[in-house]
Formats: sequence, structure tokens, C-alpha cells
Amino acid sequence: MTLLDVSIVNVALPSIRTGIGASQSGLQWVLSGYALAFGLVLVPAGRLGDVRGRRAVFIAGLVLFTVASALAGAAQNEAWLVAARLLQGVAGGLLVPQVSGFIQQMFRGAERGRAFGLLGATIGVSTAIGPLLGGLLIQAFGPHEGWRWVFYVNLPIGLAVLPLARRLLPGPPPREGGAAAGRSDLDPVGVALLGAGTVVLLLPFVQEQQWRGAGKWLLLVPAAALLAGFAAWERHYGRRREPLVNLKLFRQRSYGLGTLLSLLYFAGFTSIFFVLTLYLQNGMHYSALEAGLSIMPFAVGSGVAAAVGGRVVTRIGRPLVAGGLVMVVIGLLGTVLAVHLDTTRSIGLVTAGPLLFAGLGSGLVIAPNQTITLSEVPVARAGSAGGVLQTAQRIGSAAGIAAVGSVFFSKAGGGHGDWSGGFQAGLITSTALAALALVIALVDVFTGTGDTPGGTPGQGGDGHEGP
Repeated sequence: MTLLDVSIVNVALPSIRTGIGASQSGLQWVLSGYALAFGLVLVPAGRLGDVRGRRAVFIAGLVLFTVASALAGAAQNEAWLVAARLLQGVAGGLLVPQVSGFIQQMFRGAERGRAFGLLGATIGVSTAIGPLLGGLLIQAFGPHEGWRWVFYVNLPIGLAVLPLARRLLPGPPPREGGAAAGRSDLDPVGVALLGAGTVVLLLPFVQEQQWRGAGKWLLLVPAAALLAGFAAWERHYGRRREPLVNLKLFRQRSYGLGTLLSLLYFAGFTSIFFVLTLYLQNGMHYSALEAGLSIMPFAVGSGVAAAVGGRVVTRIGRPLVAGGLVMVVIGLLGTVLAVHLDTTRSIGLVTAGPLLFAGLGSGLVIAPNQTITLSEVPVARAGSAGGVLQTAQRIGSAAGIAAVGSVFFSKAGGGHGDWSGGFQAGLITSTALAALALVIALVDVFTGTGDTPGGTPGQGGDGHEGP
């Protein structure tokens, strides 16, 4: 639900404009408000789950997300819808880090890799299938009211999952010795500094098209100052108590490189769907359903490969991620070539093959990288560590969409409206970002120790002593 709501709303924007007469600025906040709130909450929510219990936080987030979806679907004006989307973002930020925390808590070794593989399949499919599902709902319920069902579709899912979560998800793991006392508070100063820094950092990216001029990028200066202050506070606070984010995590090679790789890859990965949806709907005059179907090959490839990658990552390690990134780069370049050679309305069929190949590669990146990145993280810090990783993904997504969107609109916007040229330039930019992620993976492959994430003797893959 949470990741689907990142992409499903893209195709619903024309319907929202028709249904409630939303302004362009309001539509932008329907998208960016969710992303901002989501990114703001991730790390504190992960920490809250570590301290108070992941099941309770997960259920609270699930209830809040379901209620916020109902409010968004029932919105009567722009302000109502934007407020509901902000609430949805907060709820999504509560939910997501608990999932990686549960996987760390419940699984070890190869089983953990398979669990992350299923999570990766969910991430890939939900992100890519959003435009298709949105198109189906709008076609079924009409352009005036169809957008409401983009949000209402979450209600039966939330109601079905709630009793299952109460029954199946485990309670808090037992604490060792006095660990509970060291982790009993939520580091409110750290939460405030990180939250302010994240919002100020994300704002110029998510508002890139709305805030004209270069002045918005001056916000990066106070953002850097706030995040530097956060790092200094965490080092100081960590001398006495357990901080919000233990910076020692970044001394672990797998975690530091994996987080950077994730940031770069999501900058390229998420922006693919952004420019492809715009090109197909605005440039080629595809319906929302046709645009969604054209993206399906990537979703199918990603879902299939993620499940497979999760099963073999404990044997292959980072070379698997590097191989997947090579496939993504080749597939995206193939897509650029296909659009260059064919500018007719058959473009959805012509790009199916290279998008499928890129999707297969993507499935070998997201889940295996998450498995490797979190492989040495202690279970007691799994939520906050997962929240930092997810925050890096959200920052990467926002920055990537801003960068790729700027390149796209430089050709597709204005009087000339070269949609094909804009899409090709935007996709080349996405490919370059994926290539940077490949460089990080290759650095790890050729300079690392070659360890795989299955855990080494005496470590158990979770940072605790083995039996």
C-alpha cells in the first residue's frame, strides 16, 4: 500500500484536476506532500519500533494509513486532499521501517535473504504496477470520480491485514541485561535535528518544478548545517545513551556502501516511471491504462528476479548486485534506442523487451542490496538502520525525479514540445545515475573482502554472538 501510493497517484492527477478543480501547485503537493512526510518519519519510526515494539508501531501505522486513505478518497477540495496525503505519508513512514526490522528479527542467513527477496519483489512490483492499477480504476469509475478509488482501494487491504498483523507478527524480542534502559528514550533532540534537516533537504527537490529560479537550492546550505549538527549530536549523545542513529553503523563496509548505492539507484530507478508516464500520456496521448500496461514488463521482470535474487544473494554477494546493475544500464540504453528509432504510438510494444530486461536487472539490485546492507546490523538497531536506508531511498528518489524531470522538461516543455527528445534525454540521465550505483558496487566487489551476507561463524549474520 505505502509504495503503491507513490506511483499510483501519478496517473490520477488529470482526474483529480477534473474532479475537484485542483491547481497545479495543489497537484504537486498531492505528490510531494506524501514524499516529504514519508521521508520525515522513517528514522524516528524505526527507532520507535526498536524501543517500543515493532508490532504495535506497525498496527498503529496500518490503522492510520487506512483512515488517511478513506479521508483522501472523500476529499471535497484541494486543501482536504493535501492534508490527507500528508497524513498518509506519516502513516507510511511508520509502517515501512518495521518491515525490515521484522525480517532482521525473525530470519537468519539464507532465510533472511529469501525474505528480503520477497520484500524486493513487493517494492519493485508495487512501484511499477501503480500506473496500471490507477489506469484501470480511472477507466472503471470515470475521469471525474475515478481518482477517489485510487485511495479507496487501500481500505479492503487495510481491513484484511489488521487482524492478520495482530495474530501473526511477533511481539518485542527479549532484551539482554540492561539494554532496555540504554534504549528507553527516543533521543528527541536527534529526532528534531534529523527531521528538520530532511525536510529542508527534500523541499527544493520535490518543489523543483513549482519554485522557479535557482534560489531554492540555497536551502541545501542550512540542510547541510542541520545534518552536520545531527551527526555531532549523535556522537555526543552516544557517549551516554543509545542515539537515534548509531553512527558506528557506517563504519561497517556493507552498510555504508549499501546505503550510498541505494540512494544512487533509487535516484535513477524511480525517475524512469516519472518520465515514461509523462511521455506516454502527454507526448503519445496514451490513456492512463495504456501507459500502465506499457510499464508492466519492467514490473514483471523486477518481481520475478527479486524473488530469485533473494535466494542466491547469500551465496553470490555483491557481484549479484553489480550484475543486476549492468542489466539495468543495458536495458535502459536499449529503451532509449527503441524510442529514437520509433516515435509512433506503437512505442509501448517496441520498449517492452528492453524494459523487461532492465526490470530483471532491477530485481537483482533492490532486495539483494538490502540483504547485504543490513547483514551486519544488530537486531536491536534493525528498525532505525532500516529507516536510514529507506530515507536514503526517498532522498534519492526526490533528487532523481528533480534532476531527470528538469532534463525532460527542458526539451518537452515550452513551445517546441519535443516529447521524444525529452524522454530520451531524461532516460539517459536515469541511466547515468544507475551507472554511478554500478561504480559503487564494483568498488565493493574489487576492494572488499568478498564476504556474503549469510553470516560468518560466531556472528549469526545479526551482530550477536553465535551459539
